[in-house]
Amino acid sequence: MEKYNLQNDLKVFGVQVNTFPNGVGEAFDKLMKMLPQQDKRPYYGISQCLNGNINYIAAALETYDGEGNKYGYQNYTIDKGEYLTTPLMDWTSKTGCIKDVFEEIIKDERADTTKPAIEVYKNIKEMVCMVKIESRKEMKIEFDNVTQKLM
Repeated sequence: MEKYNLQNDLKVFGVQVNTFPNGVGEAFDKLMKMLPQQDKRPYYGISQCLNGNINYIAAALETYDGEGNKYGYQNYTIDKGEYLTTPLMDWTSKTGCIKDVFEEIIKDERADTTKPAIEVYKNIKEMVCMVKIESRKEMKIEFDNVTQKLM
């Protein structure tokens, strides 16, 4: 697991998948078919457990202001900040394992489980699982480590 600092908020647009996990592939297919053919933008899965249900959004990076509105999609923001990340290579053959990767990340005491988990689909081979770091927890861990070293 690595730490990654997302420097800026990411504006994305997409659609909520109401039948998660069913319908995720179809939602991404619909997004990709709507965009220009040789489009190389990253796609994102944004998920959060609310009231015992997984809310999942299939999204694409907005390349200009208002792009999502142009296509009739909802706009979302992926918050800037520090994230715990784990890459997943050849993800298309491992979709059943994505849940396990996130479960492993959220075991880290720095993980902020009140924020959505993010899947970054860089390309057909590489995907990155990201969970936001709760800065207060991380500062406490660093403080405890420094204190322990001083003693």
